[in-house]
Amino acid sequence: MNVRTMRTLENLARLHRACRQLHSLAYGKVHRTQWKPVLSSACPMCPIQLHPLFWQPDARSQFRLLSTTERKKSSKEKLKLIKPKVKKQEVVIRPRMTVEELAKAMHKDIDHVYEALLNTSIDVNSLEPDTVLDSMWIKDVVKKSGMKFVTAKLKEEEEVVVKENKDVVKRPPADPALLTLRPPVVTILGHVDHGKTTLLDSLRKTQVAAMEAGGITQHIGAFLVHLPSGEKITFLDTPGHAAFSAMRARGTNVTDIVVLVIAAEDGIQQQTVESIQHAKNANVPIVVAINKCDKPKADPEQVKKELLAHDIVCEEYGGEVQAVCISGLKGDNLDALAEAIVALAEVLEIKADYTGLVEGTIIESCTDKGKGPVTTAIIQRGTLKKGCILVAETSWAKVRLMFDENGKPMEAATPGMPVQIVGWKKIPSAGKEILEVESEQRAREVVEWRTYTEEQEKAKKELEVIELKRKEQKDIYNKDREDLFNMTWKQKRNILRSRNNPMLNRPKEQADSSKNRLSIIIKGDVDGSVEAILNILDTYDADEECELNVIHCGIGDISENDINLAETFEGIIYGFNVNANKSIQKLASVKKVKMKMNKIIYRLIEDLKEDLSDTLPTTLEERVLGHASVLATFDVTLGKSKVPVAGCRVLKGYLNRNMKFKLIRNGKVIWSGSLTSLKHHKDDVLEIKMGMECGLSVDGDIKFEVGDEIVCFTGEKIKQKISWDPGF
Repeated sequence: MNVRTMRTLENLARLHRACRQLHSLAYGKVHRTQWKPVLSSACPMCPIQLHPLFWQPDARSQFRLLSTTERKKSSKEKLKLIKPKVKKQEVVIRPRMTVEELAKAMHKDIDHVYEALLNTSIDVNSLEPDTVLDSMWIKDVVKKSGMKFVTAKLKEEEEVVVKENKDVVKRPPADPALLTLRPPVVTILGHVDHGKTTLLDSLRKTQVAAMEAGGITQHIGAFLVHLPSGEKITFLDTPGHAAFSAMRARGTNVTDIVVLVIAAEDGIQQQTVESIQHAKNANVPIVVAINKCDKPKADPEQVKKELLAHDIVCEEYGGEVQAVCISGLKGDNLDALAEAIVALAEVLEIKADYTGLVEGTIIESCTDKGKGPVTTAIIQRGTLKKGCILVAETSWAKVRLMFDENGKPMEAATPGMPVQIVGWKKIPSAGKEILEVESEQRAREVVEWRTYTEEQEKAKKELEVIELKRKEQKDIYNKDREDLFNMTWKQKRNILRSRNNPMLNRPKEQADSSKNRLSIIIKGDVDGSVEAILNILDTYDADEECELNVIHCGIGDISENDINLAETFEGIIYGFNVNANKSIQKLASVKKVKMKMNKIIYRLIEDLKEDLSDTLPTTLEERVLGHASVLATFDVTLGKSKVPVAGCRVLKGYLNRNMKFKLIRNGKVIWSGSLTSLKHHKDDVLEIKMGMECGLSVDGDIKFEVGDEIVCFTGEKIKQKISWDPGF
């Protein structure tokens, strides 16, 4: 062994002794599991090495013990490297937010908010996207989502209130020098089945009436008719059914002339009077078309006389209203009707401005599978072309395609012309105004402003409802305080105990939960149809025996979302002029969801009434089987007891031992129940027929008297019917 090796071993021994001393000092300060290898600072002869947070090389002794301050600082730096701090997402909240607004603020979907509220006292099934949540629940949802809430400042809210108005409005009236004659817009009004659509068929030589479900018009149809004389007339065919009052009112708001169709054999009916009122409210001139004059019972003169009661004076009676006798089915005298319309249009000098930005009115809207949202509109000003940017309600469109009433493409639509417009971002409501804007950016600004104003109006109404409820609760509280002030201490104590009792509100809850409820989903082909159905449902009284809950309504065919929603609420889907493909039908069958399709509106309402009636409990109705009179009474000994027996004769029907019986004395029922025995002479029998005598005993302690009446009856379950009358 050379000198260099010996010196190396001495140094290692010295280092090992020092290391053992350090181990003994550090053992109580650091757990063994936390010790980690130190690269060149540890002793190579020690099986356990020291953690670098506690021991570091020193210039003199190679190792030194860190101070408490240095150790804490080093530990924090180490933890920062190991576990970096995650910054929580901030969510700006307000004291009152709807479910939809909260989901948008959190950048989540609505289902996420519902899931966060599942294990709370809120009934998630009763929540709607527009339900206003209290600040407590808003904060709870944000916390459960692992986010941080920040309350919106009042200054920011004030800045939002003074947001700049960026809405678009109609242009000022045009210079008379720019006005040009346009085709008149004529609306056909009248009672159902008085021949309105058949009249239009004859005018344009088509068969629209044959295609209508049930032979009645259920949509507004807009058609441009070219007369033999060269004039053009735009006709609006409106439904005559009572359910479509809103459609008829919408038709008169865009029309220049009203053609009032009245059947010569029926005269003025309910919807005829309503149509007259719509025309008067819109201040539109009327041309009377007395239809079905070819029928044997036709009486046109009687119709003209009936019109006098409604302030419509025909020319034959010295008035200004033209009345033309026609036959829409046979096409008789239609030329005279067209001439009357053209003559009235010339007198009115109907003109429009063909230049500038487009203005119009939506007559009908729907969703087409291949085209998307489609609207039928009447252009009132300007010339509509492909590429125009339109705004209606809270939707906008860049016109991609235009079609006429026959589905043929159009290059331009001038004032007075009906047109189908394709290119809407979402479906605007029927009856809304169409305005053209300069660019897509301008359209977005208009839609954003209109959406904002709608939200403000909605929030204002909700605030009014909340304040009203608070006032009612405050009034109840003040009244209770006054009542308590006038009570004795014992009375107060009893009331306070009952108020604190959790069972206090159970009877009311049970009453509410026991009320029958029918949840429904309405899907229609066009906006006007859904509107008409909802208007009918508005006539349903909230105090009816069954609660009607419309959980969703929309336009288009039945979808998977509709099935899932109906399954959740155990509801029924009613489709009007819509379809459900095979996969949807199969899904509905698997999930046991009822779907009822109709093409006639009153049949849909009949199905709804039947389903409402099915929710009502059946009633037990008595059906009398026979009558018997007590002729004598006597007692029979059975064992140690005596049983009263009545000797009877059957006067009507028959008595059956297995049926129910009641005993009537002096017109009052004194007993009702079952028989214990029924005998003819000494034989037990099941049935006694009319004219036969018998002896019977009952299951109660009843003493018979001569002259009592025995009635045999059975109970039949009778299905109740809802008392709702939709008006047709």
